[in-house]
Amino acid sequence: MTSSLERRKALYGNDLACYERMVEIREFEKITNALFAAGSIRGTTHLAVGQEALALGMASTLQPTDVVAGTYRSHAIALALGLTPHSVLGEIMGKATGCCGGVGGSMHMCDTSVGLLPTSAIIGGGMPIAAGAGLAFQVQKSKNVGVALFGDGATNIGAFHESLNLAAIWKLPVVFVCDNNVYGEYSRIDKTTPIEDLHKRAESYAMPHMAIDGMDIHAVRKGIGEAVERARSGGGPTLVEAKTYRFSGHSRADQALYRPEGELEKWQKRDPLLVTEQDLIARKLVTQEKIDQIKSTMESDLAALAKKVENDPEPQLSAMFSNIWTPAKAGK
Repeated sequence: MTSSLERRKALYGNDLACYERMVEIREFEKITNALFAAGSIRGTTHLAVGQEALALGMASTLQPTDVVAGTYRSHAIALALGLTPHSVLGEIMGKATGCCGGVGGSMHMCDTSVGLLPTSAIIGGGMPIAAGAGLAFQVQKSKNVGVALFGDGATNIGAFHESLNLAAIWKLPVVFVCDNNVYGEYSRIDKTTPIEDLHKRAESYAMPHMAIDGMDIHAVRKGIGEAVERARSGGGPTLVEAKTYRFSGHSRADQALYRPEGELEKWQKRDPLLVTEQDLIARKLVTQEKIDQIKSTMESDLAALAKKVENDPEPQLSAMFSNIWTPAKAGK
């Protein structure tokens, strides 16, 4: 089986590999949705359909030694950074083969070999964690970078302002990436937030900021890449706002009936898979026949994987007490 780290390294500088991983995420989320509907997934789950370019564009700018603190909408982040579909689906389905042994579930993914810190179900919970990682890197004098990925609604909470303020004062090597998908849970951004361009909030902290097209992987890679290099070279933090859209509702219980008529269809014309396909075809890196083959193969592979994972072992009851503490080393 390919390791998470090998999958992670395969992204660098390979546009076709990035596209294949985007298709994998899309088909993975479809399978997850079907399994949830069939009652094979406990609790709830949050899909990232429509946001694949942001996950892959971000991942392709980072090194495995960098760290990412993500949100509960974490499947795309985990797969983009290199976790295998088996380890992610196993975790979602509560199996011992999951990346956290099946005790974390859909909202709590982690694999330190590729820099994925435990994703958090707490709104904005990853921002102070990423800032703390940045402080650790600064003290250690390493060239690593911390990335916080969070939604538009999280820019209205205290942790957002506290984290940006601290990072700016200490010039921490952190990149704050706001995944502005228009909705904070069930509320449209214009109902909760008095400004449209959230990246401008960084001006309160004298922090560089930018808005990028979150549906275009090249725009994502360029913008976040600049911010990552600024942080890595000692230039301090950046706030990046990715303008994107979630094609699904907030969670699997949400049919998104609150959306204005035609809004989804408008954004679907900018589907990141479609945008990427058009670019790859124009550059003669792939044919439509190859694209169809990639999608068909990915769909069948993930369907087979789902059947396999359903038969994977359940975690032992004692697993809930694992990974809570680290035993003290002798002589400490």
